[in-house]
Amino acid sequence: MKINKLIDHTLLKPTATTEDIKKLCQEAIEYDFKSVCVNPCHVRIAKELLQGTDVLVCTVVGFPLGANTIKSKVFETLDAVANGVDEVDMVINIGKVKERDFDYLVEEISEVVQAAKGLTVKVIIETCYLTDEEKRLACQAAKKAQAHFVKTSTGFGTGGATVEDVKLMYDEVHPQLEVKASGGVRSLEDLEKMVQAGATRIGTSSGVAIMNKQTTTNNY
Repeated sequence: MKINKLIDHTLLKPTATTEDIKKLCQEAIEYDFKSVCVNPCHVRIAKELLQGTDVLVCTVVGFPLGANTIKSKVFETLDAVANGVDEVDMVINIGKVKERDFDYLVEEISEVVQAAKGLTVKVIIETCYLTDEEKRLACQAAKKAQAHFVKTSTGFGTGGATVEDVKLMYDEVHPQLEVKASGGVRSLEDLEKMVQAGATRIGTSSGVAIMNKQTTTNNY
C-alpha cells in the first residue's frame, strides 16, 4: 500500500494565501500525494503549479455548510471544471438529510455529478451531525445519484472521521462507491485505522507529518 497515494493534501483555511498554496503544492509534488484539496479560488493556480505531475487538484463545493441551493452548487462545479479541477468534494444538504428528503438529496448530487462531466465526485455527509440511520440515508442517496465516494466530514463541524463511521459508510456503499475519511486524521496510526475500516482516500492537512511518522494537532 502506497500511503502517499491515499492522501488528499488539504488546505481549506479561509486565511490561506497564494504563498500557502504554493507550499502545499510543493509538498504534494515532493511526497507524490494523490491530490491537493483547496478552496475554489485556488484551483487555477494549483493546476498551474502541478502541471506535468500526476498530483490531482481537488476542490470543495457547497462548503462547509452544504446549505447552498442546487443551482449554486452546480455553478460552483462548472466553474471549478472550467478552472481545471480534477475532483470535486461536495457537501450534502444536511438539513434535507435530517428531513429524510431522499429525492432532494438524489437530485442535488445527480446535478453536481452531471456538472462535473465525468470527474470524480465525493459527497461529504458531515457525520458528526447525523444519526446512524441518517448516515445510511445519505450514503444511499450518493449511491443512487452515481457519485464516486462518500466522505465523512468537512473538518469544520463538531467532529471528524471515526473508525465506526467509516465502517458504516463502507458497509452501505461498497462496492459501488469508495469512502474518504477526513477530519482529525493526524498520524500514521490514524490513517491505518481508517484504511482498515474501509477508507481508500484520506483527507488531511497532516500529510507531511504522517509521511514522516509524526503526529500533529491539526483538525483537518
